Amino acid sequence: MQRQVWKTQKAGAFKRLKLMNESLPDLESGKIRIRVKAIGLNFADIFAITGLYSATPSGPFIPGLEFAGEVIENKSTNASFRTGDRVIGLSRFGAYVTVIDCDPDYLVQLNADRSFAEGASFLVQTLTAWYALKRLGDLRENQLVLIQSAAGGVGLQALQICEALNAHVIGTVSSVDKLNFLKQRTDQEIIVREANFYTQLKGLLGERHLDLILDGIGGKTQFDSFRLLAPMGRLIVFGAATFTPGKNRPNYIKSIFEYLRRPTYDPLKMVNSNRSVMAFNLIWLWGQTQLLTELVREIQSIDLKAPLVGDKFSFQEMHTGLQLLRSGKSIGKIIVTVD
Repeated sequence: MQRQVWKTQKAGAFKRLKLMNESLPDLESGKIRIRVKAIGLNFADIFAITGLYSATPSGPFIPGLEFAGEVIENKSTNASFRTGDRVIGLSRFGAYVTVIDCDPDYLVQLNADRSFAEGASFLVQTLTAWYALKRLGDLRENQLVLIQSAAGGVGLQALQICEALNAHVIGTVSSVDKLNFLKQRTDQEIIVREANFYTQLKGLLGERHLDLILDGIGGKTQFDSFRLLAPMGRLIVFGAATFTPGKNRPNYIKSIFEYLRRPTYDPLKMVNSNRSVMAFNLIWLWGQTQLLTELVREIQSIDLKAPLVGDKFSFQEMHTGLQLLRSGKSIGKIIVTVD
């Protein structure tokens, strides 16, 4: 069987990501073959392609962490997946393809009322938000949660989860357009981040303090919010958008500068203030299949709406989709469709 793939021979620059044709060998025993219909783009893809991601494979690799499609062959012992079934799945890289072979542990049936694009928008963002808020943050009813970049894929799912669990949210965005968009979707407090974010947030909070912060930005904005955590409050870090390369390859001077001025946290001071910082990378849960299954079941137990699909691009337009993602101007999930 032939398939198309987007492959880079070596991490370090977007221009190395090339569209190629390749032959697939016969399906291995224990695997399921899926004809991919939609691919979800993630910030981790950008960091992997440019070599700024700790989990990036050495040598040639195919980026991509999540997909949706149809089962075309099953050589696993899991009979619940049949030819023609619509599924969503996770891949530890390798999702930028038209056909993918996957272990059944990383597949979930796609709801009949969801599109392939919605399916490819679901797993990474929702697992990230749920694991951060519930497993690490121990989110409780009526707590006050700050969600940075609330109009992004993770932010929108985190907002849904907080509302489903009756928590209160302050969401931050980078533009008035994103503010207006969110105001049409929620009654929660939404603000456009200002240069003096600490003063802005402190004024909005008044006598309140934050119980939980979900942050994928980093930098001074992150530390400013940490200063306003309540005792027993938790800062959950899942990314560092301040390091996102804006051009073909990383600006290493800028990256070094951002690294040197990154927030630092003193454990002794955290003991005195009774506040915590926790951080994670979803890809390191890859080997924890039982945990991933538990997380998916927990998510399925609450009534979440379909994730918001933002811009869509064809498979041949992969570079255009990645360019929009790293611009920070997108709303919702960017999807690449496969005909």
